Amino acid sequence: MSNTTSVTTTSMRFAPINLGRWLVWTLFAILLVVAPLIFNKGAALSILCQMGTVMIFGLSYNMLLGQGGMLSFGHAVYSGLGAYFAIHAMNLASGGSLPIPVSLIPLVGGVFGMVFGVLFGYVTTKKSGTTFSMITLGIVELVFACSLMFPDFFGGEGGISTNRVMGEKVFGISYGPQIQVYYLIAFWLFISTVGMFAFTQTPLGRIINAVRDNPERVEFIGYNTQWVRYLTLILSAFFAGISGGLSAINFEIVTAENVSAVRSGAILLFTFIGGVGFFFGPLIGAVVGVFLTVLLSDFTKAWQLYLGVFFIVIVMYAPGGIASLLMMNLRLMVYKRFGMVAPRLLFMVAATLIACIGGVMVIEMLYHLTLESANGTVMRLFGTEVDTAGVTGWLIALVLVAVGALMFWRGRPAFRQVWDQANLEIEELIRKEHA
Repeated sequence: MSNTTSVTTTSMRFAPINLGRWLVWTLFAILLVVAPLIFNKGAALSILCQMGTVMIFGLSYNMLLGQGGMLSFGHAVYSGLGAYFAIHAMNLASGGSLPIPVSLIPLVGGVFGMVFGVLFGYVTTKKSGTTFSMITLGIVELVFACSLMFPDFFGGEGGISTNRVMGEKVFGISYGPQIQVYYLIAFWLFISTVGMFAFTQTPLGRIINAVRDNPERVEFIGYNTQWVRYLTLILSAFFAGISGGLSAINFEIVTAENVSAVRSGAILLFTFIGGVGFFFGPLIGAVVGVFLTVLLSDFTKAWQLYLGVFFIVIVMYAPGGIASLLMMNLRLMVYKRFGMVAPRLLFMVAATLIACIGGVMVIEMLYHLTLESANGTVMRLFGTEVDTAGVTGWLIALVLVAVGALMFWRGRPAFRQVWDQANLEIEELIRKEHA
């Protein structure tokens, strides 16, 4: 009895001023302010802007998948339709028909994203599980088809374009320079992130977790699970619309791709890679996703293959995403057990890197040989020239793959043993703390 009382007292401790949380949010704000001062080149700023919009999009998607267990294939509908209404609002504002500043255009996207969340969500959330997923897939295809059927509103295949620089400057801000757009996105990113985190602390945010884990028990205690899913989707659509509005400002164009299943699939991949079980997982997923789709595509035509392989590896070996890997290692550091694991972990990382370098060589040479051999069989790879028609390059690549795989295979049992031992010791420490 005394043990139970002790555990309850520890876990339910009242903390009106949570210094750790204030520190995290302050560091997040500082990071947003400082990032463009470090990555101050034109292309870097553009990538930071894309990361910011994708972060809001990913966090809004995680309200459904991570918190509510709703696997949606059509979340781009809310972001894309919000972007369309936002860009029309910008055109009306530049023509003098609508008195709204560019800074508030994301709200237009958010409001209309929420409107369509009310409309479509009423249909989709009537069912859960696989049925919900299939209905969302049908809706995204429906909206995508409509985007080509009604060119007056959607602009056809060419989309709708705009000019974000309009009217007189306010405090010297015209949103012409990319740095000003970045800080607008950073502002809305911070506000949206705070809003979505606050949602997780509300009764609705708590009960949607319960709906995800055990809907039958939630209904048994008197809650309407359909309404819980419905309200969560509406709020999620609002933040997705804000992301769409920011995207319209950043790119100054919205096309049918914004409401497509491809975009919905991309945000699913990014969120899962980051970690759906953690609030900050989509933030990591956005960074990795934009890196793989934007930066990597400038270096290789096989970027989609790498993205697919990376996704499969994450699903197989780290279903909790990158965030779960970070948190597991952070746990080791907090309980001072990381030193036990570090040598084996470094060995496994080295083995993986060696195998990856060999694998990349094989893929790049194969791509060059099949798609670009008409321009010659010699290609530049890792700063050196490689003849894809010769034996040497292939031999080196296959040896690297074999050595890396062998090291991984031989080192895995020892790594697993020391990893399990460290975690057992941590569990024992935790048990003693609560005893």
